[in-house]
Order: sequence, then C-alpha cells, then structure tokens
Amino acid sequence: MSCGAGFPFLQGWRKMMSETRYKLHWITAIIEVLKTAKEAILPIIVLVFANGLNDVGSGKWYLDYLSFIIFGVLMIMFFITGIIKWKRFEYWFEDNELRIEYGLFIKKKRYIPFDRIQSLDYTEGILHRPFKLIKVKVETAGSSSPKKAEAELTAITKAAANRIEAEIAMAKVGKKIVLQAEDGEQTEEVRMAEKIPSKSVFKMTSKGLLILATTSGGIGIILSGVGVFLSQFAEMIPFEWMYEEVSGFIKFGLLVVAIVVFLGFVFVWGISVAMTFLAYYGFSVSLESEDIVITRGLLEKKRMTVPLRRVQSVRIIENPFRQLFGYASVVIDSAGGGGAEGAKISLFPLVKKADISGPLKEIFPDLILEEPMGKLPARGKHFFYRIDFLWMIPVIGVITYFFYPYGLLSLLIVPVIILFGLWQHKSAAYGISGNQLTIRFRNFSLQTAFLMKKRIQSMEMKQNHFHKRKRVATLAAGIKSGMSIFNAQVHHMEESEAERILSWFEPSLKNQEREQG
Repeated sequence: MSCGAGFPFLQGWRKMMSETRYKLHWITAIIEVLKTAKEAILPIIVLVFANGLNDVGSGKWYLDYLSFIIFGVLMIMFFITGIIKWKRFEYWFEDNELRIEYGLFIKKKRYIPFDRIQSLDYTEGILHRPFKLIKVKVETAGSSSPKKAEAELTAITKAAANRIEAEIAMAKVGKKIVLQAEDGEQTEEVRMAEKIPSKSVFKMTSKGLLILATTSGGIGIILSGVGVFLSQFAEMIPFEWMYEEVSGFIKFGLLVVAIVVFLGFVFVWGISVAMTFLAYYGFSVSLESEDIVITRGLLEKKRMTVPLRRVQSVRIIENPFRQLFGYASVVIDSAGGGGAEGAKISLFPLVKKADISGPLKEIFPDLILEEPMGKLPARGKHFFYRIDFLWMIPVIGVITYFFYPYGLLSLLIVPVIILFGLWQHKSAAYGISGNQLTIRFRNFSLQTAFLMKKRIQSMEMKQNHFHKRKRVATLAAGIKSGMSIFNAQVHHMEESEAERILSWFEPSLKNQEREQG
C-alpha cells in the first residue's frame, strides 16, 4: 500500500514540495564575498603593505600602484563570485531527500536522504539579524570531512527553516503511517507538523557566565594568534627599531617595565573575557522530543541540535582552579556529524558540582552519578612519574651546564614532576554500576567519564615487562567522538581489576560479533 493512496494529504504535500525550488536570500552574495576575503586576508595584507613600504618610483602610475590595482581586481572577482554562488544555488525536496544544486561551469548536485539527517544547526550572525535570517547547517550521521557539515544554507528565512523541519518530520511520520497502514491500523499521526514542547533543563546565570569568562583559557588562543601573525610578517616588522625603543624603555627601571607588561597581559585577558562572554551569552540547554538543543551567543546566536541517540559518553571536567570553588563543566561526546562542534560538545560550560545531578538526570535518566570507588595500588605510583623523570634528566643537565649557577634551579623540576605524578595516582579511580563504566583520570584537569557498555567501541588492557612484574596494567575504553575515537584510560591499575572489567565488557563484544556474523 502506498503512502499516497491511503493519505491524499501526504501525496499533495509531497507533490507541491517536489515542484518548488527555493533560493537563498540575496545577502548570501555579500556573506560569500566577506568569507572569501577572510580566507585570503594574509595575501591581501601583504599586497597593501608591500605597496606602502616599498617606494617603486618608476614614474608610471600603474606600476607604483600595482598592488592596489591587484587588490581592487581581487575584490571585484570576490564580488562576482559571491553573486554567482547565490544565483546558482537552489534547494528543493523530492523523494524523501533534501536536494541541492549549485555551480556555474561545473554544475554539482547533492542529495541528502532525510533518514541520514541527524540535526539542523542554526546560526544568526550580524548580517543575518537585520533581515531576520539564519544560516542552517545540515548534519548527518557521517560526513566526508570531519570539519564540514554535509550541507550549508548560508542565509534563509526562519519560515524557510521551519519548512525544512516540517518536510523532514512529514517524511518520517509518513513512513511510520505507511508501516502502520500495512498492519491494518491507522492512527492520527498526520499531525506531524505539531512539535513537542521543549523543556528547559539548564540556563547559565550571569554570575556563572562572568566566572566562566574570567577563568577561560582564551588568552592562550589570542597570544598564539599574535605569534602566527608575527611569523607571517617577520620581514616587514622593523625589529631593529623596536629593539632600540625597548632598550631605551628598559632604562626607566624594572618596576616600570613590570607594570607595563602586567597591564599588557591584563589587556589581553580582558579581550579573552569579552570574547568568551559574547560567545556564551544566553547559554541554555533544553530537550525537544529526542534531541538536546543548545543555544548561545550575543552577536552571533547559535542553535545546535544533538540527537540523544548519538551521545556516546558524559564527562565531568574539573579545572584545578575552578575546582577550588566547587565548579565544574560537563561535556558530551557525540558520534558522527561533520561540524566543528560535532565531537566534544560543551553541555554545561560552568556549573556548581553539587548542582550537576539534577539537570543531568533530566537529560539522561539512566545515568548513574555515583563516585567511583576503585582505587589504584600503591606499587604503581612510580609509573606515573618515572618516564617524565628520565627524559628530564638530560634537559636539567644541559640547563645546569650552560647557565651555571642559575641553571641549578632547574633541579626544582624533579620534585614538581614527582608531586604531579603522585597527584595523578591519587586522583584516578574506576567503578562498574550495572551496564555503566565510570573512569576518573587526571591530565591537568580532573575528568570523570561515564560510559555505557553498549556505547563502548573497544576496550584494551596494556602491559609491558615492568607492569607484569608489579602486577599492574593500563585499561583503555574507546568511544566514538565525532569522526575519531576518545580513549578514557586508567593507568597502572591492579592487574586483576583490569581483567575483571575486560570480562564485564566481553559478553557485549561477543554479542556484537554474533550480530555482525
């Protein structure tokens, strides 16, 4: 029995949608121009600076201003390219697929079955908001690139985005109706456009947002960006003049220099705080049917949808500084997806650890948030710092030799390495609760990973000769995180305990192999 024969409403809807082709908003052309210019920003800056710093003086105006002419030609080309991309881009719905056609000289088509679409992620940028537009990223279970979405609609109206959601829902419910009709039963599932009301789970408070912004690690990103910029334009920067100026400035005294350096770091830190504040403003998490919906952003508002069935693990991360004040963050690992945020996703960027249980239980009612009780044996302590200690010995020797006697201060690295290793040993823990494995480990931040047996892709016990002598082993449980694998590991645990956890996992592994066979 066909869906159209039994349900003329569905037949009429699909016929209408398959005959209608949709275009993007004209602002797409401008956005494409800006995107292309952004990607070519380094060569453009080189062109402009090259003309300004090198006086050709040929007497011919077109040679003297050659770089500006090239810059103008490039901008015209960017503008023409943006218009072409906008004019040639079309999308429509046909045969339970989202179909896209684009390209001028080489016409490209992309067909995405609705069954493969995992989520639609929305972004409202500065250019979108005045026209009440959004950018839509179509995420699928798998993607040809780990950093790109399956498809992107640069600028469409909110009504058009709702139309896409309705069409996907129509196809999925229509399929369900067909299956029910084949069984001789009919239901009122035709109300497919009717959405289940969303349920708010978490909202970041103003206090939490301020703490998150002030304790973020964005300063490192800013400094690394400055470093990349300086490396690209090293030849054009007058280092000799700068050296002379700095040398003269140092003569003012160590205190003045220290104050200026401090103020410089405060300025960079302030930029980092502002960037984090803008990015996470209005952060909220809600549940819609079987999806987690995350919204955030002030200047650029983003809405990301994560299907619950794609969540592979839940991790509580405690930064040492935030841990002192009882704060933590919660992230989830999502399988598949081609977006940049399709792997490790921030669920609660900052939350009081004592308040984590409530909202997490609303999203994952089967999650067991008990503290892992399994601890590591004392005989495995030295494995946490022995390797670091060995490779640091020649480094300490070189520093001491060339910078004697001040190089002797490098010996302080030894107790730091040992104390950090003991800290890692004390922090580690593990536990099994039913079908859930909980692993706690520390790199610098303390992480507690909650892994369901059916989501674990692989489990491995690793031992070398020295491990066997001390009857310890390292256990690694791998889960999908985007297009890659995240390994939660317990280092140098009791050998018998590692074997016990392997035995706990093996029955599910055998069942998977039997199903595949």
